Amino acid sequence: MRGWIIRIAIIGAIGLGAFLFRDRLSGNAGDLKVGECFDVPVAQENIRDVQHHPCNESHTGEVISLVSHPAAKGAPLLSQPELLTFLTAQCGAAFFQYVGVDADAQQVLDYGAFYPADSDWNDGDRSVTCYAYRLDETSMTSSVRKAP
Repeated sequence: MRGWIIRIAIIGAIGLGAFLFRDRLSGNAGDLKVGECFDVPVAQENIRDVQHHPCNESHTGEVISLVSHPAAKGAPLLSQPELLTFLTAQCGAAFFQYVGVDADAQQVLDYGAFYPADSDWNDGDRSVTCYAYRLDETSMTSSVRKAP
């Protein structure tokens, strides 16, 4: 009986630690939420994991929107122009709403996106994560969300 109590306590401690330090752990890029900050991976293809950070600590990206492409499961892959049109419409609008219209005039920030790899698209994944980052790729130490 005592062995089970110890095991349960260890599992509970691990779970509590993961919950408390979630914003400092590496995690699936698809699990990011709006307002979360992370390091944008250097590789631009097949991104699976990102390093989470509190927004008041050094980071290079902040999630500004989560959207889903309306194509039905089984639909063919998007062409590059179709993908860019969708990302510009969805992430561009989210960028200005989240950051503020003056961000474009300052030319300091831009937006990027994580979108499904071809194999994930073929499996029905249509999720897109839009994020803001600095054009000079330097780190940020605060949120880019405009003040209410």
